[in-house]
Amino acid sequence: MEKREGGLCVFGCSCADSTGERWDCSSCTLSVNHTSLEFDSCLKKNGAMGNTESAVVQKRLARFRPEERPVVEGVFDRLLGGAGAPSGPPGRTLTLEMLQASMGSLAPDSMVRRIHRCMCGIDPEPAAPGKTSTSAASGVGREQLVIFLADSLRGTAEERAPLVMAMSRGGDEAAVAVTREQLAEFLQDLISAVVQILVHRERLQAWQPEKMGDSSLGVKLLAEQMCSELQPSDQGSYDVSCLEDWIFRVSQVSLYLEMLVAEGLNVSLSGRPAPTLLPPCRETPWKGLRCLLLDIPTLMFLAPQLPDSYSAPWRLVFSTQLHGESFTRMLGGLTKCGPTLLLIKDTTGHVFGGFASHAWELKPQFQGDSRCFLFSVFPRLRVYTATGYNQHFMYLNQHQQTMPNGLGMGGQHGYFGLWLDSDFGRGHSRARPKCTTYGSPHLSGEEDFTLDSVEVWAVGKPPEPEEGEEGAGKKSILDADPEVQAMLEMAGKTLHSQGLREPQEDQEQ
Repeated sequence: MEKREGGLCVFGCSCADSTGERWDCSSCTLSVNHTSLEFDSCLKKNGAMGNTESAVVQKRLARFRPEERPVVEGVFDRLLGGAGAPSGPPGRTLTLEMLQASMGSLAPDSMVRRIHRCMCGIDPEPAAPGKTSTSAASGVGREQLVIFLADSLRGTAEERAPLVMAMSRGGDEAAVAVTREQLAEFLQDLISAVVQILVHRERLQAWQPEKMGDSSLGVKLLAEQMCSELQPSDQGSYDVSCLEDWIFRVSQVSLYLEMLVAEGLNVSLSGRPAPTLLPPCRETPWKGLRCLLLDIPTLMFLAPQLPDSYSAPWRLVFSTQLHGESFTRMLGGLTKCGPTLLLIKDTTGHVFGGFASHAWELKPQFQGDSRCFLFSVFPRLRVYTATGYNQHFMYLNQHQQTMPNGLGMGGQHGYFGLWLDSDFGRGHSRARPKCTTYGSPHLSGEEDFTLDSVEVWAVGKPPEPEEGEEGAGKKSILDADPEVQAMLEMAGKTLHSQGLREPQEDQEQ
């Protein structure tokens, strides 16, 4: 503050003491006269004595609900010395060690360092021409923290893009663009942090990572998939405008960043509940499983690809680990459980599959609709949706002399995007150059592949039993030999024992 004679402060208020002297109140936004007795109150209210009330910060705080603003403004003091602790003398800043103490259990150290470096580079009052920037070099000020919280939790793609740039470019603060490799490394740190949060906060929805695939590999695959959505500038690099477009199109970037900041800095906002990234898992016999084909990051990617109406718990209805290599046993999981997700691993290590939008039917015609899709998990995480070229979405047949017997998705007979032969040991993925139905390349390591393992997950609400059907949901004695049942159905025989059901065993362990 500077003393000035008979003038107004830079924000338009008259701050005068009893002698008539006026002061330059650099943060005051009131348009009333102040005596010396009122001056301290003015300063406290408008930030000249430590509160965060500059014009830039006020604009950021306006994004939060009134009841949320004290929470946001209180983060600085809490990180400095714990909840309710005084902020200390003016000029104190948040150190890297303070952030590590708050976020260390929820994020890799490299991610915490990225966040600290990003905060330090924020200028709460962007420098005018000829004026030196006031941003901190080694510590984070109160206003810098508030701006970071506002832009990461409530910001637009335009406001989040500079944050992602700062967290991706390493120590080169002068860089105006980043490479794809730098962005991939940032995303790997970010996704790893999200996985740690799900585990640490017990938000796994009954999934058991120790019985699932390698999350570290899944992190790299998901980071690469998100990077594949980037569109470089004419110079082949990625500047702020490229990142803004990418963040606008790829919602996971903002979602994961919000989750990390809110959880890592313990910012609990009533207007934004914690996101649910994983579907619930039910009726899965974990004790009998060695390792699923799914891992947590892959699940984070695949679950949002399903249509919005498919929000039922996921249930493992077939696995070669549990049920052996039997096409007929697999049919039981496909035909009676509503929408399903099929996962296949071939002997070259490629993992891929398809989503069926409704229960499969045994018949020599194509079925399904445009909500079906194919996908690959390894070596690349991708989803391939319907092109509209034809309606060859799903095909399932068995014990026919004149038609192909097996399971197919996309393409045509003999050239499916995904095909499992009814003998269960072999399949193919023939796309030359792409599957006509889904636009996918060949998904397996080789066009004709040998199966290693298969999983079928029921991912939607099971179909309702037909009217008048008794014992719905219970086992028929024919379920003891599904192959006999399938043969009788193909022969057109009436299954009179369908109503004789055994009590259903509880599979969830």
